Amino acid sequence: MALPKANALTIRIEGHDLPGLTCGGSPDFPGYAGIQVAVQRRNRPGELLGPQPGDADAVNWTLDATAKPAAEGGVELTGPHIQGGPGNRFIYLSWGTVLPPDRTFILFRRAKLLLAAVPPEVLTAALDTGTLTGRLGLTDAKGHPLCARVVPPAIDWSAGRRHAAPGQGRA
Repeated sequence: MALPKANALTIRIEGHDLPGLTCGGSPDFPGYAGIQVAVQRRNRPGELLGPQPGDADAVNWTLDATAKPAAEGGVELTGPHIQGGPGNRFIYLSWGTVLPPDRTFILFRRAKLLLAAVPPEVLTAALDTGTLTGRLGLTDAKGHPLCARVVPPAIDWSAGRRHAAPGQGRA
């Protein structure tokens, strides 16, 4: 797919099945309380978009992006919340705990939503509709906050907007 120029694109991330506000410890996980999840800004780990509690029914974020022709062909997505270099773009969902008294967010794990894993036909359709939507569960098989690389089928990418809870984070 080739683009003649840069196009504005909205990326919508919709999360469900959150792990809760607390996660007990295990041999490979220390356990945390006061859990929240947010989207991390590119090159600014402390700047988080729309922190949401880990016990919410659903969470969502709306990100501004630009789709432009990639040097090697195809499409490259960029934007304030899109991490990584050409051919390796992704969105970080950052999990942390909020500590009193100043409500400092302490990061303990991240999920990496790989944009290269968006099926080409979905990306083509999203360029037509102006919106790319990723829907995913946010609890892993151990009942902890989802982390590591996230690709289909763990995330369902589609073109256009899905029906979800009102917007909670906008960039």
